[in-house]
Formats: sequence, structure tokens, C-alpha cells
Amino acid sequence: MAISAAQVKELREKTGAGMMDCKKVLTEADGDMEKAIELLREKGLSKAEKKADRVAAEGVVESYIHAGGRIGVLVEINCETDFVGKTDEFRSFAKDIAMQIAALNPLYVRREEVPEEELDKEREILRSQALQEGKPEHIVDKMVEGRLDKFFERVCLLEQSYIKDGDKTVNELVKEKIAKIGENIAIRRFVRYELGEGLEKREDDFVQEVMSQVKQ
Repeated sequence: MAISAAQVKELREKTGAGMMDCKKVLTEADGDMEKAIELLREKGLSKAEKKADRVAAEGVVESYIHAGGRIGVLVEINCETDFVGKTDEFRSFAKDIAMQIAALNPLYVRREEVPEEELDKEREILRSQALQEGKPEHIVDKMVEGRLDKFFERVCLLEQSYIKDGDKTVNELVKEKIAKIGENIAIRRFVRYELGEGLEKREDDFVQEVMSQVKQ
């Protein structure tokens, strides 16, 4: 089918991709906008994988302070050039990541950072749970490894669902930004402070509070 200039313009505005790329995927998708976006994402992520090996030593240390000063986050996110590090898009991305950390309280950036002793402890807990559920001994270990993925999704930032779009992980968001910006991007480290942390206090639903800030 014929692809109109308006369709190309709409896809470009939604994705930031080049005109020719937009026209190509729209033609491939027979004009289906959502399918075209998915095709661009797939192609973009493929390019992003190649860029992810490049050195990223510039960037920004971004902060996020939750309303009332009860949660504070500092996160270092690197890119390849100082120019990109100063762009509104990169700074906005860094702010979103800081807000993600405030809301979901990850403990590590990636699963490779989780200490082996902590993994061993979690495996023992999961193994005990599986046996108490009456699962056969010969499949318990396989079940434990499968359930360990849920543990990583909880404690590792890159494996968490993105708070602004639950259909993608933070890692997928990073790859999309790499594809769009054209430079390698890496979340290097973060620190999160919570008022009264470690002291006995009332429990609050900080996820809902932070999400209310997202929607404002």
C-alpha cells in the first residue's frame, strides 16, 4: 500500500527515527503504525547491541528528591560525549531512572553485581519453599533457577519493569535510548536514601507516592 507523508511524519515524531527508516518500516508493516514502531524497535535494539560495547565515560550524576524530602537518589549515567550528556533528552532519561530507583528501591544495577553468598541464601530459601510445596526432588533445582529470575527482577534495576511503561524493562528502555541517541549509554551506579531507614517507623507505600509525582 502507498505510505503517505503524514504517516511518515507521525512515526518520526513518535520514535525519532529517520524519514527513510520510517517509510521503510511503514511499507513493511502495510501502514500499521504499531507494527511499524515494533519493527523500528527491533531494528534499533539490534544496532544498540553493537553500540553497547563502546566506551562511555561522559554523562551526568542526576538526583531525585521525593516530595517532602523523604527519599533521595543520586545516579550516575554515562554516555560517550559531553554534548549528549547535556541534552534535554539525556537529562530527562536520567531523571526518570532516578525516579525509578526511588519508587522500586533496587539494590543493584545488574545481576552480575549480586554477591554469590546472597544468591546462595536466596537459592536455599527458594529450594525450601519448593520442597514444602511438595515438588519432586528431581525438578526442584530447575524450579529454583526459574524463580531466581523473579528475585533478579526485584533487586536489579535493569531487570525491573519501567515505572512509566510496564511493558518494557529498564534494560529495554536503555537500549531504546542507545538506538535513538546513537551513543552507548550505561547506568553505572546509584545510591538511595530513605528518611529514617533502619529505624522503626510506619510503613508507607512509596511506590504510589512516587508514581503520583510521575503523573503530575
